[in-house]
Order: sequence, then C-alpha cells, then structure tokens
Amino acid sequence: MSAMEKKWKFLVIADDTPEFKKVLRLASLRAAKVNGSMVMLRIIQPSEFQHWMSVREIMEEEAMQEAEEMMNEFAREVKEISGLDCEKVIRKGEPGDVITQYIEEDQEIHMLVLGANVDGDPGPLVKAFREELLNVLHMPVLVVPGNMTDEDIDHFV
Repeated sequence: MSAMEKKWKFLVIADDTPEFKKVLRLASLRAAKVNGSMVMLRIIQPSEFQHWMSVREIMEEEAMQEAEEMMNEFAREVKEISGLDCEKVIRKGEPGDVITQYIEEDQEIHMLVLGANVDGDPGPLVKAFREELLNVLHMPVLVVPGNMTDEDIDHFV
C-alpha cells in the first residue's frame, strides 16, 4: 500500500472522564470524514493489592469486565455518531508505557487524540505527553478541550 493509499487511523484512550465524550465524538467524526478508522485503548492500571494475590486477581477480573462493558458502550456510540466500527483494545499497565508500546505495535496509527480538562489540572495523560511522551512518540497529538460543545466539534470536523 502506498503512502497515498494509507488510511488515517486515530487512537483514543478510553476513560471515564467527562471530556472523553468530546474525544469520542471528534475522533469518530474526523475518522469518518477522512475515510479512516479508529481504535479505542482502555488502560487498566495494576492493582494496589500486591499482598493478597487472590484479592488482586478478583479486582483485576472485575476491572476487565467493567472495561469490556464500557468499551462496548463506547463502540455503540461511535457507530451511532459516525457509522464506523472501531477496534477495541484493553491493556494492563502504566498509561504512558502502554500507550507507547501499543503505538510501536500498531504502525498504522497516525494520530493520538486526548481529552483535556480545562478547569485546572488538564489530566495525567496530557501532563505526561507535555512532560515526556512527546519525546518518544513521533506523531501528532490532538488535545480536545473538555469545554467544546457538540456544535464546536461538528464545526471543527
């Protein structure tokens, strides 16, 4: 496939922040507009309960089930918004490491789309990119402000 034929693939980090709904809308509409695709990555951070193995395993299993349910709901929203079917990936680990590793694995990713809280702290992912991950990743990172309205997003796309 030549460079001209490659489809844009947007990577979004699925979380339960209010601004993620904005990211989901913008990335889905943009991917549909450029005839691209989208992958949602949900990151489950390691459990704090290192001393009680069975408790940790139960907590991680519950987190995995919750993540799958959440991802299915988000995928339905993507389909409703844009008509696209998106890939769903769930990984365990520290967010910066997981994102870097996933982008290294999937060479078709063209852009990372993140949401940012506009009231004070922008969020740990945006901070991580500002401070360290931009040095590692060689791709555009689109940061969607959490205060964008659906109308703003529709106009932007």
